[in-house]
This record gives sequence, structure tokens and C-alpha cells, in this order.
Amino acid sequence: MQIFGTKKCKASQKAERWLKERNISFQLIDITQKAMSPRELDSVAAAAGGYDKLIDQDSALYKKKGFAWMEYDAREELLENPGLMRTPVIRRPPNQAIVGFDPAALQKLTQES
Repeated sequence: MQIFGTKKCKASQKAERWLKERNISFQLIDITQKAMSPRELDSVAAAAGGYDKLIDQDSALYKKKGFAWMEYDAREELLENPGLMRTPVIRRPPNQAIVGFDPAALQKLTQES
């Protein structure tokens, strides 16, 4: 299990706490230190329902760069600007992932084999 997030993200902290409370091992990956590889991003986007689902439209970077008013390639922008990603992204390799902290979805993700 992997959590892609940031140390400052409250939702990432909740996901981390949720997994720790249930003694579920995970790897925390701070996207400000190490961005997703193109392959990881493709896998997560496929599981999440597309690249657009990964874009955090409430992020300061999204607003600052004016993405709401322009056409852009979501995959390319996420690779170049990891700060655009909605966090946490909780990934269970090889092909399962959820975006955001959702206890019910996380429970289901951890119970599936």
C-alpha cells in the first residue's frame, strides 16, 4: 500500500493515521520530494477514472496558473506539476487506487485481495 501525499495535507495525515490504527503497512511518498513516475501516474489514473479526477481544482497552483480558463493535457501537467494532484492518492499495486480520504473506500481497498 502506498500513500502519495504531502506532509502538510490534512487528508493525507488522516489516511496515514487510519492505516496505522489498523496496523496496515504502507509507504508514504511525499510528492513534493518525489513525484510519481509516468507509469505510476498512468496506473493511478486508470484506477481513479482518468487524469482529470486527479487534478485538485481547489489547489493554489491550479488557481495561480489559471487552469480553469485554459485547455491543458492533465497527464502532462500532473507530471510537470505534482502540486496539482489531489491528495492523498492511496494505491494498492498493481491496479487499485483511490483519490482523497474516504474511510469507506479505504476499508474496501484494504479488504480486497
